[in-house]
Order: sequence, then C-alpha cells, then structure tokens
Amino acid sequence: MEYRLNKYISGSGYCSRREADQLIEDGQVTINGKRATIGMRVLPGQTVKVRGEVIKNKIEPVYIAFNKPVGVVSTTDTQERNNIVDFISHEQRIFPIGRLDKDSQGLILLTNDGDIVNKILRVGNNHKKEYIVRVNKPVTKDFLTRMAQGVPILDRVTRRCEIKEINPYTF
Repeated sequence: MEYRLNKYISGSGYCSRREADQLIEDGQVTINGKRATIGMRVLPGQTVKVRGEVIKNKIEPVYIAFNKPVGVVSTTDTQERNNIVDFISHEQRIFPIGRLDKDSQGLILLTNDGDIVNKILRVGNNHKKEYIVRVNKPVTKDFLTRMAQGVPILDRVTRRCEIKEINPYTF
C-alpha cells in the first residue's frame, strides 16, 4: 500500500502530520537515502528516515466508538488533566473526531486515520448531527421555534435545524 510521506511518518507515532511536513521541508527526511520533498509517497519496501532514525509504520487504522462520560474533555492536549486520549489510554496515537463538551456525554469516535476525520468534519459534506438536549426548565413551543431558526453564540448564529420535543424538559 502506498502512503503520503507525512501520513506515513505520523502513522508511525513519530509526530503529527504538520510536524512531519516541517521535518520534510527542513530536509530532515529521506526515502532510500535521498532527501524527501513535500507530497512524496512511500511504497512498500522503501526506507524512511527522520534525522537518521528509521521510521517503521505497520500501523493499521484504528476506529473507536466511545461513550464519553461527563467530565472527560474531547482533546488531545495533555495539559488537560481529564483529556479523552489519556482516559482511553490506547497504545496508538489516536484523536477524537469532533468533540463533545466536558459536561456532555455520548457517542464520540476516535481514530488514527486523519483522512476520515477530514471527510467527516469538512463543512461542505453537510453531515447531519443529532443531539438529545435536557434543560432545567420546561420547553415551550416559542423556545423550540426560536432554537430551530438559529441561536446567536459568540458573535455568530448557528444554522437552522430541526427540533422535536421529547418531553417537557428534553428536545
């Protein structure tokens, strides 16, 4: 199987794709002893070295469906004490696809496959998202109508959406 060089390096766990691009740009990466350039591809049997160190990538794609509990933060930032990556403690370098707020619980996907992340999260793909929201006051018809038209948050207005009342406190 053929890989883009930056993906091959990041898939080995050596660094992120962006960091791999910088290493390639800085001339610190070789393929079969020749200086690599951005966009190169790695074929089976080729030797990739970063700063003289041989990089091996025999990592298969990992996809994890995880029921995130309240209190866990959907981040790879190790400075965050309750980050999702440390919570799961997978042996490979994984990251969440999207995020759920710290106070939210529910399904979140994690992977080591950056390509699928881009396909899922790219705004132009218009993937639908569904949430069940519980509130501490009864939901009114007026509230549901206003929510469906978009809500101002941090100087932006959310997109219009479909809303169904489940019970007086859940929609």
